[in-house]
Amino acid sequence: MKRLLYFVPFFLLLLALPVQAQVDCPMPPPCQPGSVCPPVPVCPPPIVPGVFTNPEWLKIDYHRVTVTIENQIATTQVDLEFVNEGNGLAEGTFIFPLPAEASVDQLTMYINGQPIEAKILRADEARGIYNEIVRQYRDPALLEYIGSNAIQANVFPIPPGESRRIQISYGQVLEVENGLIHYVYPLKVTNLLTPRPVEELSISVNTRSNDPISNIYSPSHPVAISRDDANNTFRAGFESGQYVPGDDFSLYYGIANENINVNLITYRESANEDGFFMLLVQPPVTTPDDQVIPKDVIIVLDQSGSMFGDKWDQARAAAEYVLEHLNPEDRFNMVLFSTGWRTYSTLMESPAQVRGAVDWIRSQEAIGGTDINGALTSAMAMADPERPTTILFLTDGLATEGEVETDAILKNLDNAAAPNVRIFTFGVGDDVDTFLLDAIVRDHRGTGSYVRPSERIDEEVAGLYNKISAPVLTDVSLDMGGIVVEDMYPAQLPDLFAGTQLTLVGRYRGSLDNATITLHGKVNGGNQTFTYSNLAFSGRAGGDAFIARLWATRRIGDLLNTIRLNGENPELVDSVVRLSVRYGIITPYTSFLIEEDDILTQQGRANAASTFRQEAEALSTTSSGAGAVEAADAAAGFANAQAPAPAMTQTPLGTMAPAGKDGEGTVSEYGQTVNPIQTVNSKTFILQNGVWTDTTFEPDTMQTQPVVFLSDAYFALLDSVPELGDYFALGDRVIVVWDGVAYEVVSE
Repeated sequence: MKRLLYFVPFFLLLLALPVQAQVDCPMPPPCQPGSVCPPVPVCPPPIVPGVFTNPEWLKIDYHRVTVTIENQIATTQVDLEFVNEGNGLAEGTFIFPLPAEASVDQLTMYINGQPIEAKILRADEARGIYNEIVRQYRDPALLEYIGSNAIQANVFPIPPGESRRIQISYGQVLEVENGLIHYVYPLKVTNLLTPRPVEELSISVNTRSNDPISNIYSPSHPVAISRDDANNTFRAGFESGQYVPGDDFSLYYGIANENINVNLITYRESANEDGFFMLLVQPPVTTPDDQVIPKDVIIVLDQSGSMFGDKWDQARAAAEYVLEHLNPEDRFNMVLFSTGWRTYSTLMESPAQVRGAVDWIRSQEAIGGTDINGALTSAMAMADPERPTTILFLTDGLATEGEVETDAILKNLDNAAAPNVRIFTFGVGDDVDTFLLDAIVRDHRGTGSYVRPSERIDEEVAGLYNKISAPVLTDVSLDMGGIVVEDMYPAQLPDLFAGTQLTLVGRYRGSLDNATITLHGKVNGGNQTFTYSNLAFSGRAGGDAFIARLWATRRIGDLLNTIRLNGENPELVDSVVRLSVRYGIITPYTSFLIEEDDILTQQGRANAASTFRQEAEALSTTSSGAGAVEAADAAAGFANAQAPAPAMTQTPLGTMAPAGKDGEGTVSEYGQTVNPIQTVNSKTFILQNGVWTDTTFEPDTMQTQPVVFLSDAYFALLDSVPELGDYFALGDRVIVVWDGVAYEVVSE
């Protein structure tokens, strides 16, 4: 009979490391002289604890998490079903680590609908159990839970072919820090259960507050968010099938106390390094019509022959959508361009004239060349300097009429530009001039989108317009008070729109516990100021580590765009390589980094930079075609990221190949591909020659301090520096740099 030890950090069953129970082997009674002696039974040899070779026996059919938060009291309900598809009986003890620093009560637990007795283990008691499991099964994965409480319960056995439904409910109090409430549900540890993905995963968070809710942000998962009109409740949801968790589920939300709310989160890896910050800026979710800033909208549509067919039909539908969703005090006009250009009206028109404009555009056909210069400069000439103006510019090709040189078009547009104009571009297909479109966005404070052949133009335009239809503050700027801020992204602040959230990230020097941030902007031409006091830029190590990787993600995107638009530069190339290695953010142009055996040495990085320089030269010389559009889209994705890029990231070029000279990654003993790059807190580790190596380790200048895996010194070090548990949990061979010391976990 197989006897499996269940370990469930937020439900984790440690089936990767079961132990087979010793089968009793009864011996016959002593044989008396003259009697017939019974045969001596053949007993199986004793079973020694070892690595379970069939973790695929267990499958998670579904894992559903429902969270209800009422004024900071969170109740989490977990419902999951395990199926034993192996040929042995699974039974054992259920260990359920709780969120760090969580105070849990109202605990209930059911198995197949039957209540079972469970108890809460305090952190020191739980730690003893974790350490014992690590010693017995020689797997350090539990070490990252040092310092957390746990739940312990007996579990009914699961016979082969049968399933068990486990339901857990517990309550906890969520603390408020810097005006933000943070909820965490650990997911990533489920990877220890089985190489098989979860068949069905869903997480639903339902929140109600007596006070209005401002910012809502998840750095870990792309959640859908639904608010009510009163703005004191919201729902956040995430669903996926065949899911392999990569990060814990994390959700922040703020309590509103201003018309425009600001929340600050910081992180420092150590007290003697510059810190990272994230500033969440939340305008009102909804704004009455009489408080929305009236704006002018000018739609500039490519009517050239290459647009004929579905593209032209979708472009006209996009224009109709925008016109039909104007605010009462807005005005509009349209410019169609092909060989030359035409305008709908000589004046900016009110929404009362929308029907005539719709009829006009429906009567137009796509034919002729592409005069981008004439169309954009004509649209810019329509701008009223007293009203915010939005230009929606859509094209599917290169300039072929009038002025056709990119630099000249940009110069003419700059000469005609007014400071109150924002240009939002849509590049349709693969034949657009990405340098022109991205430079327009950069210089005129808009955003750019690329509509690939498989995507619909009208859906892309409608999605953007819904976000920018209700401006509440224009010409935005920030005064950070007495704190020194560097490398903030986005560097040029966009206007604020109702229902959208602005996420700023950057570095800061020094510390200030009572900083004051001032937000400046304009409403209907008048200056407005919002002041936020008692914000803490911490000088201590710690905080939310994801901020460092989000900052690095955006900085890499900005550097790639600069290389594309301004040309290859050795300093920029070196910066991209250094950030990619340090934070494990592999771009479409630096995927080769994880194949370099000596990437952590100075010479190795110099070689990598030399290789990337060839890619960078191609980036800065090719402005159109599928490759150029993919490059522009990928760089924009990094520059505008709302969450840190994963170590192995999805890009328009496909999934980056994992490390290994053959590009096929490292294959584990269970046959699945292992990601050779792992992030823990703000550190990145690369698997090299079987050793998880911290990318801040410098083999040219550092000597390692060896620590024998599972030795007394190993556990003594964890007792004195418990923070190392997060990193030692990677495996039995690890190099990690902590407070200037390079610790190396070595085999016996």
